[in-house]
Amino acid sequence: MRIDSEVLKKYNRAGPRYTSYPPAPHFGREFGSDEFYDEIVRTNGESNPPLLSIYVHIPFCPSRCYFCGCNVTITRNRRRIDRYVRYLKAEIYAVARLLGSDRRVVQMHWGGGTPTYLSADQIRDLSSYIRTQFHFDDAEVSIEADPRGLGPEHLPAIREAGFNRISLGVQDLNPIVLESVNRAQSELETLSVIDQCREVGFQSINVDLIYGLPYQSMESYSHTIDTIIAASPDRLAVFNYAHVPWLKKHQRAIPDHALPTPRERLNMLTMIVDRLTDAGYEYIGMDHFARPEDELARALETNSLHRNFQGYTTHAEAETYAFGVSAISQLRNVYAQNVKDEKAYMKRIDNGELPVELGYRLHDDDHVRRHIIMQLLCNGRVSKRETEQRFGIDFDEYFKESLNGLNEFVNDGLVEIEDGVIRIRETGRLISRNIAMTFDAYLNAGDGDAARYSRTI
Repeated sequence: MRIDSEVLKKYNRAGPRYTSYPPAPHFGREFGSDEFYDEIVRTNGESNPPLLSIYVHIPFCPSRCYFCGCNVTITRNRRRIDRYVRYLKAEIYAVARLLGSDRRVVQMHWGGGTPTYLSADQIRDLSSYIRTQFHFDDAEVSIEADPRGLGPEHLPAIREAGFNRISLGVQDLNPIVLESVNRAQSELETLSVIDQCREVGFQSINVDLIYGLPYQSMESYSHTIDTIIAASPDRLAVFNYAHVPWLKKHQRAIPDHALPTPRERLNMLTMIVDRLTDAGYEYIGMDHFARPEDELARALETNSLHRNFQGYTTHAEAETYAFGVSAISQLRNVYAQNVKDEKAYMKRIDNGELPVELGYRLHDDDHVRRHIIMQLLCNGRVSKRETEQRFGIDFDEYFKESLNGLNEFVNDGLVEIEDGVIRIRETGRLISRNIAMTFDAYLNAGDGDAARYSRTI
């Protein structure tokens, strides 16, 4: 992949990651539990309701990583975790009874926090309970894991519980970098866990990495990338660290002077893409890479890639039902986010309510623009004719301002518009977020506070 560092520098602006459209900052309190309940019942009453994707949020961690931007709870109180799992089951039961028993689950993902902070028995128990409430049939079942907390009983228990995919939070292998962000783990420990995951039979192993952390250098991060390539995971997600201490107060523990400069970040990104693609990984989009035989790579080839709150995925046709504090459900027409406070979450469930605090019902314009943005981010192209037929619009008239906004990308050789198709060229794939932003009605109307979002590079 040819990368022009000057182009990357030019377009390195703040913008949404588009795990949803509109993005989560636009969710409002006017959408709550009652609205979500009504939408569940309405969707389930359709003659051919959508397939299901399940997300389970486990917020607990034993300590805080300073780079973290997730909704986490730091605790070593196992009774607190036991209680949370009981309430999770209650929420799952409340939603499952509203759904038809024939609605098949094609995906399940546990995120956090650290889902593997649960004990092996808790993982087995919660997974077993979920399977009593929903119909699973050859599903992709994945879990996020911290290599530091995996005891000898964890990985076999995870496999026994039906998980066939695992995502390991590695971030970096340099001990100085890891100590500076309060995440000490040895290279040997990390590589050993990858080997163990392979031994117990996971179908897919993903490794999460972060560039832009304090004290990282081209030399040190090159070692990390080369070492992980040698370990040969099926997928990699290489994220750009978002330093937002005004939003995440714990990030103030990271000294500004230790962070790589913007130029160093760009050099790291160029190195990452070059090394991974030279090693045979397909660039899926944004920060994701996969082996050619992986489902993500095959979905990219067949234009069936999808994007949701867990990142790039398959099964675009499935609705996501999310459980736990802060978890976000994504149905055809609505987004619904649970309360973020643990006590408030439990109180809602005790009162017999669905614990939704924020949400959003999509308008006709949202549906059109979501389709465009997801097509660009997932498949790198948009057909004007297909969009016109799907939504009954005149594309050029409807998106007159957006098309004007694309001119800059066309002039820079990043986008081409030919035969009624808008296509992101290979030179523009790393800034696909910027290209998609031209179709974002909220940003273009001045309703997009840049402080909410990370930089695109």
